Amino acid sequence: MGKTKITEDTYLVGIGVSPGISIGEISLVDQRPFIDEALIGQDEIDTEILRFHQAVDLAKKQLQKIKQTVSRQPHLREHLYILDTHILILDDDMLIQNTEEAIRQQLNAESALTKVLDQFRALFDDIEDEYLRERRSDVDAVGERLLRILTGVSERSIGKIGSKSLVVAHDLSPAETMQMDRSKILGFITDKGGRTSHTAILARSLDLPAVVGLESVTALVDDGMPVIIDGSTGVVILRPSEDTFKEYLKRKQHYEYLEHELECYRDLPTITTDNVKICLRANLEISSEFQLALKHAAEGVGLYRTEFLFLGRNEPPCEEEQFQAYCEILKQTGEEPVTIRTLDIGGDKFVSELNLKDEANPAMGLRGIRFSLREEQLFKVQLRAILRASACGRVRILFPMISGVAEVRACKQILTEVQTQLDREGVKYDPDISIGIMIETPSAVIIAHLLAQEVDFFSIGTNDLIQYTLAVDRGNEFVAYLYDPLHPAIIRALKAVCDAANEAGIPVCICGEMAGEPLYAMALAGLGIHEFSMNPACIPRVKRVLRKISKTEAELFVEKLLALPVSKDVANTIDREMRARLPEIFGQPLI
Repeated sequence: MGKTKITEDTYLVGIGVSPGISIGEISLVDQRPFIDEALIGQDEIDTEILRFHQAVDLAKKQLQKIKQTVSRQPHLREHLYILDTHILILDDDMLIQNTEEAIRQQLNAESALTKVLDQFRALFDDIEDEYLRERRSDVDAVGERLLRILTGVSERSIGKIGSKSLVVAHDLSPAETMQMDRSKILGFITDKGGRTSHTAILARSLDLPAVVGLESVTALVDDGMPVIIDGSTGVVILRPSEDTFKEYLKRKQHYEYLEHELECYRDLPTITTDNVKICLRANLEISSEFQLALKHAAEGVGLYRTEFLFLGRNEPPCEEEQFQAYCEILKQTGEEPVTIRTLDIGGDKFVSELNLKDEANPAMGLRGIRFSLREEQLFKVQLRAILRASACGRVRILFPMISGVAEVRACKQILTEVQTQLDREGVKYDPDISIGIMIETPSAVIIAHLLAQEVDFFSIGTNDLIQYTLAVDRGNEFVAYLYDPLHPAIIRALKAVCDAANEAGIPVCICGEMAGEPLYAMALAGLGIHEFSMNPACIPRVKRVLRKISKTEAELFVEKLLALPVSKDVANTIDREMRARLPEIFGQPLI
């Protein structure tokens, strides 16, 4: 069956993961391995196991070779940890042992590996946190590399693409993205992918416009087809007309002017026009990522996700391993704080030795602080590591998914027990360490004034707060359209939390995706947010907006928003206000 005929100005919409506009011709790289599912004989099992191990060894050599090349490129050195992660996955006991076991069930090596990869994917699909869920893409990238080796499909030579073009692929691994020559490749689009995958993070670091998650774009396009991609909006236009070409050329020039202007803001403080200071911090999961945060002048770390330390292991990391990981970040942050969130995962989805049962509704089950309070010894080990690290720099502890005062007091009691133990041992730590809680459940919003009396700061996790408040699973295609950060209930929830925090005299941070959206910056500041924590690449754009608005006017603007009963009205009002105030950033007001 042939490809669908593409007419002039065919629009596709995916997920814009790296901003910018690129115009050029397609270079299609879509040679995927074919998996022969035929069973093998008993006498072939040892041969297939050997073939699998040889593929693993070759994959490691390939990644080490890429790592050597990348290490000579200063703009990519900070991302070498991604390749290290992929090499570690190749050594993962679960991957190796489970694949060997599947081969012993008379599956050939590639079929056995595919079966195990499917098990890994199912594990990741159950994760609520989008950032962690996207770590599945790293397993996919390693699996794809192994399958190419096993099936004899040669490595894709993305680094050798000769003309200025836009790469189109079913998916791209971080290793492939690192090999892109920016003088030849103008951007890329893929069938698969998500906003927080390592490939997306690399695209932003390389300043390559990228749109992912288009599902079937590889089935529609051909080599040499003209295309426009807008990585800011997720729009892809196949066979653009002359008028469309001219329109997007103007948009491209405007975008590049604004990007140049951003450089002027890097070292400026984030202060509103009426002299109110707002902190812009980074969301991180690995210490190596802080180099990107430094590049964008982040004021410390507003959310350090510790889950990556526990992910895909047969047993939890020991106290010393955690301590070293936390200290590694603190070495880089200097006087700025690092907010370490305690383990925000649930059950044996992560740590197999715990052997907890699967849950019918994991989003509302044993996760976040509920998991830590149940697994108290695991919790104490992590708290010991965090407290020990607090002697090395400014640390704040953040407890996730709090739903009531009793949970906070239980956490504080355990923390006190750990501190007492460290005192007995003569171990140094910060006795005045700040304690905060994630506000991401409706119950926490309703009793925010009570919770504020128990802690030193709030951190609002908007991603979960939105889905729990609106009863929407944004991963469910039938109701995802209801996931709306500008729903009046969400605006009111944010206002209630900020009012409670301000009344108690404690700072309130926002660390969900809303924090990194420049269009929302004025409204969030007007609600009373003191700190924004986001993907480091978003910091310059949010800073530019906050430096151009008045906190007093932002508060008056919020009063208008609170009076609106419909999400669409809220969105339109924000859009009009920001365009009118800052047309050089958001464009002229729409008529």
